[in-house]
Amino acid sequence: MTDISAPILPDLLGGVAYRQPTRVRDPMAELYRLLILVLVAGVVVVPLLATAFGGFKSLGELRVNTFGVPHVWVWSNYGDIIFSWNYWHFLLNSLTIAAVTVFLTLVVAATAAFAFAHLKFFGDKFLFNYLILGLTFPFAASILPLFIKIRDLGLLDSHWGIILPQVAFGLAISVLLLRNAFRQVPLELVEAALVDGCSYPRIFFSIILPLSRPILSTVAIIAFVASWNNFLLPLVVLNSTKQYPWPLGLMDYQGQYMTFWQLVLAFITMTILPAILVFILAQRHIVEGLTAGAVRG
Repeated sequence: MTDISAPILPDLLGGVAYRQPTRVRDPMAELYRLLILVLVAGVVVVPLLATAFGGFKSLGELRVNTFGVPHVWVWSNYGDIIFSWNYWHFLLNSLTIAAVTVFLTLVVAATAAFAFAHLKFFGDKFLFNYLILGLTFPFAASILPLFIKIRDLGLLDSHWGIILPQVAFGLAISVLLLRNAFRQVPLELVEAALVDGCSYPRIFFSIILPLSRPILSTVAIIAFVASWNNFLLPLVVLNSTKQYPWPLGLMDYQGQYMTFWQLVLAFITMTILPAILVFILAQRHIVEGLTAGAVRG
């Protein structure tokens, strides 16, 4: 919204007068924006609070008071989870799978993105577009051929049978984000390094990576959270309980005739805390990384 009564200022270069627009805050627009933010925050926060409070209830109270604050706080539910060896074992499996997935994703995606951003070769645009098509391919649709391939490679009931497919399916979004960010590095730096005799690997490690820490952090967090919350692939690949990550560890609280839902909610609360903490601590890097390629595509 502009004010037409803004003063007329001279153009120092061309001598042509123009009106300098001034922004006037609209209180109703600010109120609508605030209400939308509160609504979105409520949609996100209410289920998290209901899950956390549900872990403090008994099974009987959970059935009659699902979303409210517990009348009687049962602290032993969280105590049973924290002091359970299975919880830490499942958490260690998830951390191992996620850490290796993040490392391999960064290594493969960063090198590929550097090639697409700063190297010219035959078919580079076609290959990049073919890789980006992976964003349109649903993971669930490939679960049967993926299971057959993992079985043929002898990777069933092993963490590598989860890590390698996660890296493959995460390459599309990772390469897209990294390529756009790498293209923001001034081309003069790369050309000057080439003139000074630097090889492309040295340019990659000494110039591109140090200047791209925000987007590297963003890609790492996206890959970590996607691996941390993956349920379908471990369910199909893993057979032994000792290999289970935390999403499959929930089945440890499901009996033959009943499910201990209060323990399930306490387990979920304890296991999503690492992902929430990662987002809170790295939210500045996430914003910087996602906006790194906003100027040039």
